[in-house]
Amino acid sequence: MNQEFKASLKSADTEEHIDIYFYRPIGYQWARFFRMLHVTPNVVTILSIFLGVGAGICFYFDDLAINILGIFLLIWANVYDSCDGQLARLTNQKSALGRILDGAAGDFWFVSIYFAISFRLMPEWGWKIWALCIVAGFGCHAIQSRLADYYRQIHLFFLKGKEGSELDDASKQVDLWKQMKWKKEPVQKLFQFFYKNYTLGQERDTPIFQIFKRNLRERYPQQLPEQLRADFRAGSLPLMKYANILTFNWRSITLFISILIGFPWLYPAIEITVFSLIFFYMRGTHERLCLKLNQKVLKGEYGV
Repeated sequence: MNQEFKASLKSADTEEHIDIYFYRPIGYQWARFFRMLHVTPNVVTILSIFLGVGAGICFYFDDLAINILGIFLLIWANVYDSCDGQLARLTNQKSALGRILDGAAGDFWFVSIYFAISFRLMPEWGWKIWALCIVAGFGCHAIQSRLADYYRQIHLFFLKGKEGSELDDASKQVDLWKQMKWKKEPVQKLFQFFYKNYTLGQERDTPIFQIFKRNLRERYPQQLPEQLRADFRAGSLPLMKYANILTFNWRSITLFISILIGFPWLYPAIEITVFSLIFFYMRGTHERLCLKLNQKVLKGEYGV
């Protein structure tokens, strides 16, 4: 890998093999192209939203050719989702709005996909398919991907520090939302509304980590001890493979297979069962890691 390509990546710890060998190389070439045209990362994110929603519409049709087009569009959307972050890192155009838009893009894609599956199967399933997709989408997918993203950002924080992570505090996001005015910046305030709820959900689902984080700020306001960072990384690194499963790649593979074999309902069913089991294991293990390290911090094993 050349140095510029390496600079466009987050970290080898949190990058998945599919990303490193497929999405990131293609995204990097698109990032170079958009940089030449002076296109901003946020514009690329918006383009990915249109592509992803278009993919969802294609999955409504019980037609293999249209479904394959939808698969192509969703892959293209994720290439752009990779590209926008790489472009931001290459051009130093990181922004809070970009972080919010990036997270919202995937929500737009999958909401359209759940709607498409529901409308497609409604003649056969009736209201039951809506119930299945609502539970899968709002009760499982949204929570799982939200926490997987949080754990990756936490890992990057311990690995690279504040500058190498996009770890946000919910209280600051709530304050930002309150400061914004509907009349002056309605679109940004709307996105901020959803993002503050996103971060509130992340913190609500990780009570032990929140206690650990508060204790770290009180005891080590300037810099974390190197041994503490190393111990956290050692415990967190094995969980990154589960966090990656709960983000785009493995979800999309599951979706593509279910669409291609003609059983779209399999995708939300696997969301509720298999992915939920992975989610609960990941969360339980992460919380136990934080509890263990927090006890060491309170005992002064890492110094004061």
